[in-house]
Amino acid sequence: QVQLVESGGGLVQAGGSLRLSCAASGSFFSINTMGWYRQAPGKQRELVASITSGGGTTNYAGSVKGRFTISRDNAKNTVYLQMNAVKPEDTAVYYCNTRQGILVNGVPYWGQGTQVTVSS
Repeated sequence: QVQLVESGGGLVQAGGSLRLSCAASGSFFSINTMGWYRQAPGKQRELVASITSGGGTTNYAGSVKGRFTISRDNAKNTVYLQMNAVKPEDTAVYYCNTRQGILVNGVPYWGQGTQVTVSS
């Protein structure tokens, strides 16, 4: 059974840090590139960071490059997002998923996400 559980969000002041975690269940995790996505109110979901299955290659959106770091622990089926020097524009619900997406019974699957709110 596929499950993604995001955690670690909260309220943080601008300039602060947060570490998000995403625990995955299912055999798909260790063989897939994983990504962290975010969706702000009134905006489309966007990819902010990705990491290849072995962790050797990472990519970041320009808006977070140099501030966020994605990592993974395949032994724990967990992907992380270290967020430093956060800005109010980082406020969003954060989700993890594979780069190509997951279908469950033909329907795109997303976890519940974790809310990050950055105060100015």
